[in-house]
Amino acid sequence: MYGYDQTASAGHGYPHAGQQHVHQQPGHQQYAAHQSAPPHYGQQAPPGNGQPLYPEQAPPSLRETVRAFTTGTLTSEDFQSIFSTSKVYCPRGETPGFLALHNTQQPVIPMFTTLKELRRYAGKESRYFVITGAEVLDLLPSGYGFVLDMEGEHRVVFDAKAVEEMVDFAMRRMYG
Repeated sequence: MYGYDQTASAGHGYPHAGQQHVHQQPGHQQYAAHQSAPPHYGQQAPPGNGQPLYPEQAPPSLRETVRAFTTGTLTSEDFQSIFSTSKVYCPRGETPGFLALHNTQQPVIPMFTTLKELRRYAGKESRYFVITGAEVLDLLPSGYGFVLDMEGEHRVVFDAKAVEEMVDFAMRRMYG
């Protein structure tokens, strides 16, 4: 299993104090908080009153995925498949890059499955950016882990070793 469940009672999670900014690695693009999806050129409307003949089931949300993973009903591989394509909300400071907590056993980056979870942690007017889970694995500095929904009911922490294993898994899936 990649992460470990950190569902402690209120007030026993990671404190907000001790946050430090981690500069983004050179050559990596900063993603804006309100990116829009690329246009879908060349798509045709499905036949029959605008309804698809074989409707596909919507993929689970990242929040649902975290819940299933922390309760043991989802495998690590399935979690990572969904995580890699999901949007992740990251608090940000004045300069580009991740904010990190250094007052933990290992430095971790707080990340959130929804804007609502981020606002619960960082406040209503907080600044943030949105990236995919795959981009998280690509941009996360070496030696850092991350915590998803640190104020949430189903918080999960991935330490630096777990992140390395996630990157290795993604590389094996991509390149064989």
